[in-house]
Amino acid sequence: MAVHKLVKAQILKAFKRHEGDTGSSEIQIALLTEKITHLTQHFLTHKKDNHSKMGLITAVNQRRKLLDYLKRTDEKKYSQILVDLEIRK
Repeated sequence: MAVHKLVKAQILKAFKRHEGDTGSSEIQIALLTEKITHLTQHFLTHKKDNHSKMGLITAVNQRRKLLDYLKRTDEKKYSQILVDLEIRK
């Protein structure tokens, strides 16, 4: 499931490093988090949607890889994005 254009624009505005930034790790993590949240809500009503479950697992794994990369390269941004997105409490 794709992220709605307005939601994507808000995420880009909140997490961009510089003007025109659309692919930094922070933005990718935020977009994947939005997708994961949407799919999690989807499964409350569609419990047997196995095809979308594979998409959820893929998104979670991709976000995990990006978070590991961010932790390895910039610990401060890693900590900040965890707080901003409320990934771990």
